[in-house]
Amino acid sequence: MKAKYFLLVLLLTSFFELSAKVLTQKDIPYRENSPDIRNLLDVYYPENTEEAKDVLVFIHGGSWNGGKKEIYWWLGKNMARKNVVSVIINYSLSPESQYDKMASDCAMAIKWVRDSIARYGGRADRIFIMGHSAGGHLAALINTDPRFFASAGIPNPISGVILNDGFGLDMYEYLTIAEPDERTEEFLNAFTRDQETWKTASPMYYLQNVFKPFLVFVGDRTYPAIKLQSKRLYDELLKANKSIEMKYIKRKRHKGMIIQMISKKNQMYDFILEFMAKA
Repeated sequence: MKAKYFLLVLLLTSFFELSAKVLTQKDIPYRENSPDIRNLLDVYYPENTEEAKDVLVFIHGGSWNGGKKEIYWWLGKNMARKNVVSVIINYSLSPESQYDKMASDCAMAIKWVRDSIARYGGRADRIFIMGHSAGGHLAALINTDPRFFASAGIPNPISGVILNDGFGLDMYEYLTIAEPDERTEEFLNAFTRDQETWKTASPMYYLQNVFKPFLVFVGDRTYPAIKLQSKRLYDELLKANKSIEMKYIKRKRHKGMIIQMISKKNQMYDFILEFMAKA
C-alpha cells in the first residue's frame, strides 16, 4: 500500500512539474562564503522574465527547530504560475541558533532578493513576505524590529507582510501564561529563559514601526494562542490607523492552513494576489 501511495505521489509530482511553465533555480547561497545549507534559497519564476513581476518570499514554519525549503516547492510553483516570482528560504534553527540569528538570516535572504531578483524577472521594489507558524513570527519580526535590516546594511524593502496562522507574535505573553508542556523546552531553546528576551523577540512590541500593510490568515480551528494574538495584532494596528486585513479560514487547523495551498486553486491564493495588487 505504501509503495502504491509513493508511486502515485511520484507520478503526480512529475505531472505537476512537467505541466508547469515555471523555471527554478535552487540552492542559491544568500550569505557570502557560507557553506551552511540553512543559508540557501530557491527561486521559482515564470519563463518570461522581460516583464517585471511582484515577488513573494516564503519563510517556513517548524517551531523554530525544524522545516526546510524543499517541502514547499509547490508553493513556489503555484505562485510562479500566477505570475509572481517566488523565493523559498532556509534559515538557521534551534537549538544551534536562537531567534535573533534566524531573523538575521531572513533579513539577509531578503537583501539577496532585493539585490538579485531582477535577473529572474522580479521587482526589487515589490517584495512581499509570507510566513507560516514560526515563519510568521520571523516575517513580522524583521518587518517591525529595525535592527535586522540595519545589520544587513539595507533599509526595510518589504512592501507587505502575509501571516499564515502566525505563531509567537508575543512570546512573552505565551511563555508566561501558557501551561508548560513538551514544546515549552523547545521554545526556550530559541528564545532563552530570560523574560526580557521574550519581549525583545516579539513583534507585538514594535508595532509603532509598522508602515506597510498586513494580511493575517487564521484557521478557525487553530491553536487558541494564535487566534488570541492575531486578533490583538489586528485590533492594535487598526486602532493605530495601520493597514491590516484579517481573514478566518473555515474548518482549518494549524497545519491545514499551509497544506491546503498545495492546490493551486485554493482560495488563499486569490486573497494573497488581491492583497498584493492593492499594496
